[in-house]
Amino acid sequence: MNEFTLPSDHKLNLKTILALDFGEKYIGVASFCVNRDPYPTPYGRIANKGEEHVIKELRAIVENECVELIVIGLPHLIDGKKTTTTAKAQVFLDMIRKRFTLLIEEQDETLSTFEAESRMKNSPRYNFQVDYSQIDAVAASVILEDFIRRKKRNSAL
Repeated sequence: MNEFTLPSDHKLNLKTILALDFGEKYIGVASFCVNRDPYPTPYGRIANKGEEHVIKELRAIVENECVELIVIGLPHLIDGKKTTTTAKAQVFLDMIRKRFTLLIEEQDETLSTFEAESRMKNSPRYNFQVDYSQIDAVAASVILEDFIRRKKRNSAL
């Protein structure tokens, strides 16, 4: 049992979750099957070449991975205030909600990219360097980890 294990009667048990880290150039993607996978893992990234391209790529991932829930990170400043990036991510979130019938949830992603950079600098997997071709997916996995931790805390109440 690890920090990403939820009770077997939790509504997310054995559900496949996809997390998205919205960016104007790329959208990072991470996946996790609750109580099957040991932890959320980077999946890849989608080039943000417009709504139709993103939807097409995302639909393919959702179908191939049998995704049942999408979590989208919303960035805020450390003090919780919204930024112009928050507004753009909210527009993206609203678009995904309109185009998919899946359950869509949001997760605060404050400092997820900084955490992703730190992990890469401390990991032999990335040769102890920030790999900008993978940073979006690593940031998405941080978002997904935070989401699972939040769900675990809330289920313990």
